[in-house]
Amino acid sequence: MTAPAEPHVMTTYGRLPIALSHGRGWTLWDTEGREYLDALAGIAVNTLGHAHPRLVPALQDQVSKIIHSCNYYHVPLQEQLAAKLCEISGLTKAFFCNSGLEANEAAIKIARKFGHDKGVTSPEIVVFDKAFHGRSIATLSATANEKLKVGFGPMVEGFVRIPLNDVPALERVALDRSNVVAVFLETIQGEGGINPARIEFLRSVRRLCDERGWLLMLDEVQCGIGRTGKWFAHQWAGIVPDVMPLAKGLGSGVPIGAVVCGPRAANVFGPGNHGTTFGGNPLAMRAGVETLRIMEEDGLLANAERVGAHLRAALEREIGGLPGVVEIRGQGLMIGIELDRPCGEILGQAMQAGLLLSVTADTVVRLLPPLIIGTEQADRIVALLAPLVRAALAKPAP
Repeated sequence: MTAPAEPHVMTTYGRLPIALSHGRGWTLWDTEGREYLDALAGIAVNTLGHAHPRLVPALQDQVSKIIHSCNYYHVPLQEQLAAKLCEISGLTKAFFCNSGLEANEAAIKIARKFGHDKGVTSPEIVVFDKAFHGRSIATLSATANEKLKVGFGPMVEGFVRIPLNDVPALERVALDRSNVVAVFLETIQGEGGINPARIEFLRSVRRLCDERGWLLMLDEVQCGIGRTGKWFAHQWAGIVPDVMPLAKGLGSGVPIGAVVCGPRAANVFGPGNHGTTFGGNPLAMRAGVETLRIMEEDGLLANAERVGAHLRAALEREIGGLPGVVEIRGQGLMIGIELDRPCGEILGQAMQAGLLLSVTADTVVRLLPPLIIGTEQADRIVALLAPLVRAALAKPAP
């Protein structure tokens, strides 16, 4: 395969040598006509797969009416989508933006203003090892990966970092630091290697936040919108956050972000405190409304749980016992296969075999297929991936 020429595009991405042309369901084709099974969904974005037969006409209808309205005016679809998000989350108000980074940036601003409103002049936010929250200066400061920060310092102050799933570490922070106003974590870390926050840890964090008057801010950008088999991954723990950033799968490919808040945070922002030109535009709102409607109509939460369990069991059966497979983890259709060595070559090898996936945190093969796949497609993912894992582990470990 020859990489498409991109002489005028900044080299911010390490591209694979294909360009995708079109898709249908869980299948994609490139510009040369080669076919691929999509086990990545645009990194958890294409919830409904590609060219969904009910989403496409809905978006065409919206484009024929109005694409953009600035926020000087009421946007009825914003209220419709906000009401649905509040219904399924148990929260009370939503703000709409354009991406996960923007949603996380808004969450950080909410936490800071929440602190200032309480008289904390230098508010601090607890964040976690292996976290990824975005690439703006503030979200990069909350992110753990030091490689991503090289060349962009100084970072924003006000973040206190501790290990994930370590309740004593959080309790020490509560005792030692009086300026903490919020705890900010991904319910399941995505870029950090598919690392779930344990149910008991989430419950302990919720309890500490209540005791201390902190905000619990759960980044559900990658793990939310049905990917784990519930609307939001934290719902497996039976808790409710104060602030919940969303994006990725909410628009099934149309750029969208949201911050959904409960009573403790819902009224922190007032007019002029935050805003966006494109956020909440009618096209993105229609995409969100239709995505959630189709998910409900087609039972995609139950499908994600059922097919995800089937996929994980098949992976355990085929490769789980191999020396060098550290762990197969995740929930629903968010699965990571950690190896005991870097495995970046599997990304290109899988593409050559007709399977699209990703490798994250150097050693974790990440699977995030559309929520519409069935067990037949799950079995095909395993059939294509297992030989590549075996071959990678057959080589001497570095």
